[in-house]
Amino acid sequence: MKILFTVGGSQAAVFGVAPLAAAARNAGHEILLAADEPLMAAAQSVGLPAVCITPERMRYGQDALTAAGRIDALLELTALWSPDLVVGGLSHVPRVLAAKLKVPYIRHIWHIAPMARRDATAVAELAPQLQRLGLTELPPPDLFIDLCPPPLRPPGAPAARAMRWVPRVSQRRVEPWMYTRPEGRRRALITAGTRNLLLDTSAGSLRPLVQELTGAGVEVLIAALPEAAERYAAELGEVRIGWIPLDVVAPTCDLAVHHGGATTAMTLLNAGVPQLIVPDNGYGKAVAEAISGYGAAVMVDRHRPQGQDPQAAVVAGCLEILGDPRYAQRARAVAAQAATLPTPDEVLREIEALTAP
Repeated sequence: MKILFTVGGSQAAVFGVAPLAAAARNAGHEILLAADEPLMAAAQSVGLPAVCITPERMRYGQDALTAAGRIDALLELTALWSPDLVVGGLSHVPRVLAAKLKVPYIRHIWHIAPMARRDATAVAELAPQLQRLGLTELPPPDLFIDLCPPPLRPPGAPAARAMRWVPRVSQRRVEPWMYTRPEGRRRALITAGTRNLLLDTSAGSLRPLVQELTGAGVEVLIAALPEAAERYAAELGEVRIGWIPLDVVAPTCDLAVHHGGATTAMTLLNAGVPQLIVPDNGYGKAVAEAISGYGAAVMVDRHRPQGQDPQAAVVAGCLEILGDPRYAQRARAVAAQAATLPTPDEVLREIEALTAP
């Protein structure tokens, strides 16, 4: 079987689809990943054969602005490499492609944020493209795969085939301190994913948090881009700062502070790590609300400080998580339930049945 995986947006989309794509490839199926140019490096880093379809990053909610170009690029690709099945994510453009090709379509996402209204708007905005391609309607997905653990799915989320999250991020050589816990100390990780230098803040505003944590005997790790590590390492004192493999380090952590990204949040949940989330956009806020609502995180909204300085709120939230075992207990509860979900290999069997004669 030939399976076309399509992604757009952030590197999280690549890392999210990689385990299923790898499972399909390991089972003997041919796969291609159609992605935007900014995601090519991420695809290469996890060993996926990727084809660039657009030079710029797709933004969710902008299907109407970019649909024609993306659809034409996908049609050009599939004229040369005809898939038996299409796998898409947040964008509904791959769904249009599958309808045009008359092949099964699978939607594969992390459904933690309510998106029914946005989905309805995006589908309606694709009407001109359907008409252009001679399609009368946009059929529903043949299979909806959701990576979100059931306790965190938003109310009213559509029925879906749950699949276990398998951490997948770019890799380099690892060192022993990355996969072992520090003796006699707790460990906290601070990260802003791959988009920002340092949690959307400066070293000066991060210093009080580092000082409070190290003063409490906590080892601090800061995952940051090389330029941030060079700029801030001396200012932040006794911390490890630079490239840190999230999937390797997560099981050794007692706390993580981050921005609410999908890969970051789910990799930490998968390891049972409680979180302090400072969302940097509306999606990150939805992530923070879901995980904090379950009791596995504390959210600090910089835009609505509720009478408290955001910096002080972050410090207080971290100390609260470290001082109250219930946060870790709830995080471990999510991890235990997620571990019971079907693996990509198991879900692949259902996918194979969609094209069985």
